[in-house]
Amino acid sequence: MNDSDDETFLKSNDQQRLNITTSLVQVLIWPFITINLFMYFVFCRKRTLRAEPRYLLFAQTLLADSALFVMTDFAVITINRHQLLPIGFCVPFLIVMYSFNQVSPTIITAMCLERYVAICMPLRHVNIFSPTRTSIVIASVWFLSFIKPFIDFLLMLSVVSQSYFHRLNFCYYEIMLVAKWHMMLRGNLNIMNYLAILVVLLFCYGSIFRVARRASGKDKKAAAKGQRTLLLHLLQLFLCTLEIICPYVEARVMEVDVQVYLILRYFNFLAFTILSRAIIPLIYGFRDEKFYDAMRSYAKVFSAEFNQMFVS
Repeated sequence: MNDSDDETFLKSNDQQRLNITTSLVQVLIWPFITINLFMYFVFCRKRTLRAEPRYLLFAQTLLADSALFVMTDFAVITINRHQLLPIGFCVPFLIVMYSFNQVSPTIITAMCLERYVAICMPLRHVNIFSPTRTSIVIASVWFLSFIKPFIDFLLMLSVVSQSYFHRLNFCYYEIMLVAKWHMMLRGNLNIMNYLAILVVLLFCYGSIFRVARRASGKDKKAAAKGQRTLLLHLLQLFLCTLEIICPYVEARVMEVDVQVYLILRYFNFLAFTILSRAIIPLIYGFRDEKFYDAMRSYAKVFSAEFNQMFVS
């Protein structure tokens, strides 16, 4: 697809609608960014949170999702404003953005495994998820997240000329998938990746469910809470899975009606890119008693300082 084709199907002639949709994205994204950064601040300031592996893992999703929201917001604004950018700029931008996109689903898997070990093998939890090993897991997740888009970049280099990088285009990931076989390969690998994650989540949920049925008292309560947490993780994974299916649906709709395609793409972005990553703070921020107490404590401090500054 050439640049003029891209411009045709990505543009909308309804400027009022573009202004409304762009404003709505700002209203939805920035509160989540603010909440995520506040949670990360609480994590950094609270030593007891930094000592536990599940919060160490949780902090990675806060960073990755906040960065993803900012970069995605930039891409949305440039597309809605019909701002074409050099592909040479878009490619590294997209590599970093897609890497952030991959962090959360992988970290979710690690968090589920951590809960599985904590509930099903409590005596080995300290050794398996020691601070050193948790740091290795985190480093591996970030490394693997950057490897996938970098491989896409190398495959793109094998089929494009140097002049391709001087063209002007919108910043969306498909400009790196020039060959049709490359797009199909990426789609199949994404599906396999999410299926593997699903198998791990189902295994963890089934194991915790069995423990919950056999346990009693405090252990039963902890296992039941772990079950609910994994169910929410499964919901988020389902939304992430729908996100990777969306491009295939959008491609078919685009062949029928461009305006319907633009509306569908915008809905998919709000529902599956933003919503799927807004669930994590609700799980570990507001449902977790220790983290919630820490947030409430710092929120009171900030509120008192703000009121004092306002009165002065």
